[in-house]
Amino acid sequence: MKKILFITAHRKDRAPNQRFRFEQYISFLSANGFECTLSPLIISAEEDKRFYSSGSHFRKISLGVKLAWRRFNDTIRANSFDIIFIAREAFIMGSIFFERRFSKSKAKIIFDFDDSIWMNVISGNNQKFSWLKDGSKTGKIISLANLAFAGNEYLASYARRFNPNVVILPTTIDTNLYLPDYKASNEIITIGWSGSVSTIEHFQYAIPALRILKKKYGDKINISVIGDENFQIEDLGIKGKPWRMDTELEDLRAFDIGIMPLPDTEWTWGKCGLKGLQYMALEIPTVLSPVGVNNQIIINGINGFLADQIEDWVTKLSALIDNAELRVALGRAGRKTVVEKYSVLSLQNTYLNMFNSILKS
Repeated sequence: MKKILFITAHRKDRAPNQRFRFEQYISFLSANGFECTLSPLIISAEEDKRFYSSGSHFRKISLGVKLAWRRFNDTIRANSFDIIFIAREAFIMGSIFFERRFSKSKAKIIFDFDDSIWMNVISGNNQKFSWLKDGSKTGKIISLANLAFAGNEYLASYARRFNPNVVILPTTIDTNLYLPDYKASNEIITIGWSGSVSTIEHFQYAIPALRILKKKYGDKINISVIGDENFQIEDLGIKGKPWRMDTELEDLRAFDIGIMPLPDTEWTWGKCGLKGLQYMALEIPTVLSPVGVNNQIIINGINGFLADQIEDWVTKLSALIDNAELRVALGRAGRKTVVEKYSVLSLQNTYLNMFNSILKS
């Protein structure tokens, strides 16, 4: 039995980048000769709260010491694994001490990333600790790896500056879990967005278009926001809902149209289209900003829409609001795209082959 140690920031089912990039492959890897061990840095909801909340700097420092010791223990046992899979980084600070230790073990190193993490993006509650971050360490970690998995071509082009062994593995959806239950309605149409507190700023790029649509359609449309329970826009009738693992699919299935507005920036070009892929897998007609990988996922007017300027958003969302048959057609074509190109089933053998091949190199 070959052994993989997954070095992660969070416990299982906690973080989207972990869930949709490698956690959903663990059972398949286990059934094909790999013993998988997950080693999260932050292991509980209480530690989550302490790390991401404001204030209590002494408690954060004491937690940091505990986390460092936790990761140091991983370096001690590194030689007992055949592969060490590092998701984004081994530790939350700018040092690559742990990655260097892993690279000196007998294990092969795989590095995985799905965002432009070489940019220093710091959560608001941890701004005072921003000096501890160093985005440039991403390239250094990639140079230590035997193989790098990148979520899209933009990320892969960055990774190739440091390592020739780079494979593009898109973020994928488990289409056996994401089963559609779409029923086109001619009554109230729900336009939905799903994200998090850290990405709610992206939703706001759609607000001017949504205000025009609300004026045009009134109570015929409803706007739903999932991921930030404190987010409100009174004139649009928006009261945000928290993201919950146990209700995620139910919440998404309530959408008649799914949207993913994005600014055109270096950070968003690193995005891997997860929101759009979730909507599409559920046969929810999808409208995305034409930024980065979204341009590869969507064939405009065939399996969804790409919308740039405000007028473009208004026109394409209006077409979907007015035409139930169009919603159904784009939704079905969207799921077909996900099943064929962005599903666990379509990528699992490639994923397995990458793990097997690295052990032969």
